[in-house]
Amino acid sequence: MASWAERWHDGHPLFRLLLPLGRLFEAVAARRRAAWRDGRRTSWRAPVPVIVVGNITVGGTGKTPLTLALVEQLRAAGWRPGIVSRGYGGRATYPCLVLPDADAAVVGDEPLLLARRSGVPVVVDPQRARGVRHLLAGADCDLVICDDGLQHYALARDIEIAVIDGRRGLGSGLPLPAGPLREPPSRLAEVDFRVINGDWLAAGEPPAAAVTMLLEPGEWLPVATAGSTGPVAGTAIAAGAAARSAAAGQAPQPPARVHAVAGIGHPPRFFAMLAAQGYAPVPHAFPDHHAYRAEELRFTPPLPLVMTEKDAVKCAGIAPPDSWFVPVQAMLPADFWQALHSRLADWRPSDA
Repeated sequence: MASWAERWHDGHPLFRLLLPLGRLFEAVAARRRAAWRDGRRTSWRAPVPVIVVGNITVGGTGKTPLTLALVEQLRAAGWRPGIVSRGYGGRATYPCLVLPDADAAVVGDEPLLLARRSGVPVVVDPQRARGVRHLLAGADCDLVICDDGLQHYALARDIEIAVIDGRRGLGSGLPLPAGPLREPPSRLAEVDFRVINGDWLAAGEPPAAAVTMLLEPGEWLPVATAGSTGPVAGTAIAAGAAARSAAAGQAPQPPARVHAVAGIGHPPRFFAMLAAQGYAPVPHAFPDHHAYRAEELRFTPPLPLVMTEKDAVKCAGIAPPDSWFVPVQAMLPADFWQALHSRLADWRPSDA
């Protein structure tokens, strides 16, 4: 049965009662954006190229895996990227440099995952322009990736990438709080790249000139190791998995029944991925950025427990034995990377 969050996203008639508030939100957002466009408010421009990865809907669409893939590809091309993120759910003093041994409750779960997986400097700050200045002042970066910053117009950007969930699309197409839209669908025509996470299964036609991103699951890793996971990219996910799995026991194999935990923007996507791998998941959905307690991870009957990597960075010290997480890698077509590198040609690294 669909949760109320899913019903809200998909347009349950009950939430149409909020449409007057939605139209007010829509008008205020449009007026705010117009102020940046016509010069009444001024954006700060960084001395290095800025790539913004975002979406026009509330909820998870796959921005974090795409950000990690961008870091991997751009670093291989000679860039020295850094990341600026919102740090949602944290309580840091901003701006804050995220160290790999940081507490997710302080810096946020997604920034901590980014810092551990990418191996590049990560700064959290709700004020993205201030965060970028802090990043550039303290790190040797010649390119900035802003994770989830499409609506933060105080920071000028050189490339915009909008990520859309292929399963849910734009949902009801209604503005907040009646529906999931932060900005109208027409905003997608203005971004440089439109990336669809997964095959398009949503109602209606996909956005024009969009590319498909597939999330490739890696070998399962013990949750106990999530607190010490260092830079992991590409095949390193699979390469490091065998040794760590051998040290901590054998990961369950299909068609095993497993308790599946997901505190992400769209938990059914994670459960569907496990089912596609041949597992029989018993789903346990939690709110996005949920702060877990140990007792919430004890289920009956006792079965192996598997969760997302975003959850694992918060649960390394409290998960029961036989707990695992699934790292994923974003796979995009070669022509996307070629187009991205072409757009960045004017800012080639000095040592490239």
